[in-house]
Amino acid sequence: MWCPEWRMMFVVFVLQEACCAYVLMVTAVYWVSEAVPLGAAALVPAFLYPLFGVLKSSEVAAEYCKDTTLLLMGVICLAASIEKWNLHKRIALRMVMIAGAKPGMLVLGFMCCTVFLSMWLSNTSTTAMVMPIAEAVLQQLICTGLADGHEDSETMDAPEEDSGTSTLWTLNPWLHAENANCQTTGSPMLEHPQIAVEIPNLKRVKARRDSQYPTKRDHMICKCLSLSITYAATIGGLITITGTSTNLIFAEQFNTRYPEAKMINFGTWFIFSFPIAIIMLVLTWLWLHFLFLGCNFRETCSLSKKRKTRREMMSERRIHEEYEKLGPISYPEVVTGVFFILMTLLWFTREPGFVPGWTSLFEKKGYRTDATVSVLLGFLLFLIPARLPSFKKKNDESSGSDPLAPMITWKDFQRLMPWEIVILVGGGYALAAGCKVSGLSMWIGRQLEPMSGLPPWAVTLLACLLVSAVTEFASNPATLTVFLPILSALSETLLINPLHTLIPSTMCVSFGVMLPVGNPPNAIVFSYGHVKISDMVKAGFGVNLIGVAVVMLAITTWGVPLFNLTEFPVWAMARNVTGSL
Repeated sequence: MWCPEWRMMFVVFVLQEACCAYVLMVTAVYWVSEAVPLGAAALVPAFLYPLFGVLKSSEVAAEYCKDTTLLLMGVICLAASIEKWNLHKRIALRMVMIAGAKPGMLVLGFMCCTVFLSMWLSNTSTTAMVMPIAEAVLQQLICTGLADGHEDSETMDAPEEDSGTSTLWTLNPWLHAENANCQTTGSPMLEHPQIAVEIPNLKRVKARRDSQYPTKRDHMICKCLSLSITYAATIGGLITITGTSTNLIFAEQFNTRYPEAKMINFGTWFIFSFPIAIIMLVLTWLWLHFLFLGCNFRETCSLSKKRKTRREMMSERRIHEEYEKLGPISYPEVVTGVFFILMTLLWFTREPGFVPGWTSLFEKKGYRTDATVSVLLGFLLFLIPARLPSFKKKNDESSGSDPLAPMITWKDFQRLMPWEIVILVGGGYALAAGCKVSGLSMWIGRQLEPMSGLPPWAVTLLACLLVSAVTEFASNPATLTVFLPILSALSETLLINPLHTLIPSTMCVSFGVMLPVGNPPNAIVFSYGHVKISDMVKAGFGVNLIGVAVVMLAITTWGVPLFNLTEFPVWAMARNVTGSL
């Protein structure tokens, strides 16, 4: 028989597990149903954990601001400078100019520039930036086709009631370019204010789909280019730790749960994920080309000037005109570009692994992280003037500009800072801390012991398929926050290196690309009206399979020596022993 003291300790332990599970389920239900904003739902652990005696209020509060929060703030400062001085537009237009106006190469060019921008900016911001540029090119293609008088043989029939409506150009609320001198046959161009990401107006989208494209092929090009941008934004977000919020969630939760690991930093993540992104980029482009443009790559990808049609030459001219409007590269753009390169180099060389990094120059080790670099350079952007210093006296009163105005202001930073994501990530850290303290994660791991007969790759594949299915209907950060503690406990129970399951699951949670509600970039692209839900499901299913296959290939090949996945690590073993005690 147990003594009363042991019985009381057992009851308290079981109650803590049950209370933590209740908080986890309540938060997950709010996240999945979105009955309240995601940020508000993330505050549930802040008051339920102290009420149930799982964590003290001060302990919960400490989880809502971590090292990754400072890392994100520094990156947002750089992103604000990139947007303010139109460096992103210059990069995008230059890359598209290099690619040319052939449909296949045009799609590939837009995908490359979107991937590059999405490495450093949020997926949503990147899509919202690139889509207006792509739309301007598409509208030039459509307007030129209308002027050519239906040259191609496959002409689509439009409904009679839409014969007097304006062209697609007038129905786009995201477009900030001018009308491209395209004369329409209906009402004048509507004026729309810039709006936030939202579920598109179904009546407007339907009207757009019923509008007349010059040919069926033009419609296919519009579909292909639109979908390629949202997929490229997702692929680019995989490459860097700061590329998307789910990467930040994984990095902080992993480093918190396994502080002795020292395996995840900007350099190791980039080395692992960059080949994944390149392979996915090529395969996704081939898939979309096959699905919408066919297999005639010689016709759609030729760089020969002799093969260019009048419409393609007009599209190229339009791109060149947009680039010329930017004028010569300005001083603020140069400063922003230098900071961009400097931040990347300092991240790479902090602790590269194969050689001593710049942190080895300091006596005390472990004090400097990627966030240190990010915040330092972000702070300097508030100090450096946006105008080239000059000792000559100039009369600036007439222009009304401040010669000492900084590169960015606090309003610029506030406009881009995703505070909801910060609180959401903090809520995830709080849930993970509660699962660790209460013992819930170990209890979940024990329930999954029957899976011990499966090989590591099978466990990882099941985890990838599960999270990629759930994330189609739930928020990506919320999905990952719920699954990370469970998969960590599962790996410890089955004596699998936790990185073998956590890294692929983190990447696959970004593959919610089959529905407009899967992520904000999908909603932005869907709002333009070029694609239907059936198009997104068909194309997104293929991209999802490509993503899971490439991630599985990576974790079983170059991921093995990079993260030493062949053995159960000491840092995870120490965590397992501590948890069991």
